[in-house]
Amino acid sequence: MLSTLRVENLVLIERLELTFGPGLNVLTGETGAGKSILVDALGLVLGARAKADLVRAGAAEAAVEALFTIEDPALGARLVEAGLPADELVVRRVVTREGRSRGYLNGRLATAAELARAAEWLVDIASQHESVALTDPATHLEYLDAFAGLLAERGEVAGAVDAHRAARAALREAEARASSRAEREAFARFQLAGIEELAPVAGEEAELAAERARLRNADRIASAIDRAVAALDDGEAALTDALARVVADLRSAAAFDASLTSLADTVDAARAELAEVARDLARRARDGADPERLSAIEERLFALERLKRQHRGTLDDVLAAAARLRAELAALEGSDELAARLSATAEEALLAAGRLAVELSARRKRAADELGASITKELAALGMGAAKVVVDVAPLAPDADDPGVGGARLSREGVDRVEFLIAPNKGAEPRPLRRVASGGELSRALLALKRALSSVAPRGTYVFDEVDTGVGGAVAAQIGLALADIAASRQVICITHLAQIAAFGATHFVVEKSAEGGATTSRITELSEKQRVHELARMQSGATVGAQARRAAEELLAGARRASTRPRRSSSP
Repeated sequence: MLSTLRVENLVLIERLELTFGPGLNVLTGETGAGKSILVDALGLVLGARAKADLVRAGAAEAAVEALFTIEDPALGARLVEAGLPADELVVRRVVTREGRSRGYLNGRLATAAELARAAEWLVDIASQHESVALTDPATHLEYLDAFAGLLAERGEVAGAVDAHRAARAALREAEARASSRAEREAFARFQLAGIEELAPVAGEEAELAAERARLRNADRIASAIDRAVAALDDGEAALTDALARVVADLRSAAAFDASLTSLADTVDAARAELAEVARDLARRARDGADPERLSAIEERLFALERLKRQHRGTLDDVLAAAARLRAELAALEGSDELAARLSATAEEALLAAGRLAVELSARRKRAADELGASITKELAALGMGAAKVVVDVAPLAPDADDPGVGGARLSREGVDRVEFLIAPNKGAEPRPLRRVASGGELSRALLALKRALSSVAPRGTYVFDEVDTGVGGAVAAQIGLALADIAASRQVICITHLAQIAAFGATHFVVEKSAEGGATTSRITELSEKQRVHELARMQSGATVGAQARRAAEELLAGARRASTRPRRSSSP
């Protein structure tokens, strides 16, 4: 609800802070005192267009700040979805003399559009000039579903439609692949053939590079081997011959020192190993250079490099591409079967979603008659007995990209478009609620609608201005009772000039205008019980308030309180 409203330098208000209570808050005052400035102030924090003429004369800027406390869990959930806190919200709007404005949400800069989104479910204003939510056809479907208790069924439709759309998306993807299958399949086979023809093996590049290095340096290797063989086992200076002589000397000396035997054996073993090395080297020397093998390796490495460039990666990437191409070809070969399966799945999903949507539509149409009759009955009690409300449930316009159901477009909300229509006079053609010409009729139509929906609409604040235009007496009392009924479940702020309506208020403010220092100022004051009796007496009798007028005002208050405590009827089906 709207807890606090601060206003500075707005039109006739220099500085003002109001604390609103729960239930019905009424504002009264003489004509021209500035009662509707409150609507202008709220309009600013709701994101309305900022105008330079809203700034008080002599001031550089005007500012409006509203504190909302959130008590309805459903409303809190909506704010959380919008990225806002679920328990408390401060909205501030500043307008400069030049007509520029700045908005703030909990101290953070915000655009007028962001303010409007945040305030969409916080406050609903009904006046001759504006109504925020209930005249918007985009909200009517949700109100009807809430009235009829169809939110769960609508959720089922949304789930079924999501499943259908997912199946259609998969089908379109499969059909797109199938349409280009021949071209893609030929290209994939061409790429795979290039890889399979070369038949690369993981790790072969390193092995081939090592062998190429050996063949390229065969002469240097052979020269090194020849020198090693000569040093180890060829000629008079051969190392193995020298070691053989060492072994012989040690064995001869071992006849006198037995410990030399093991040393002689060690040297002999080394001589034998070196002799074997010499023989291995001699065999390697006979291998020699192989120009044909070197050429084959060079060609293989070049072909592998070309294949890597084609696939823009390493040899491992080429092997991975081959596996991917084989899988793609397998998928392409089965694309016709897949498309057929997906088509059947999409058709089944459409039938399921369509069946649920048609059932939901039928229930909506039955509930629409009940809601229309309920609102029409409310209008009769509010002095519009000739008016009739029709809740129009029509099929959504077909969409070329969506097969729809029975000629209607299938959406996540079903196949229906809902709009509240009203015929203000007997015999008149019902027209959209937002196009009703009379401000008083519009306000009372919205009051009737809100009363019928008070148990299901989000628990925001309702503001009524000019709801009493053109009525009086018993009708005014009925309007007051209707406002009190709505205020039993939500906060209501009503600007009125009729005492019969003001008497139903739980909190009463009076707007007064005065001229001080050559400037006109409006101020708003919350009334005590005694002050309230005086104000109601003034509203009924004029400037002169006598004892009789006070007694009449006291009786009016007492009667309103008795009427307000009577059991409430439910407007829900």
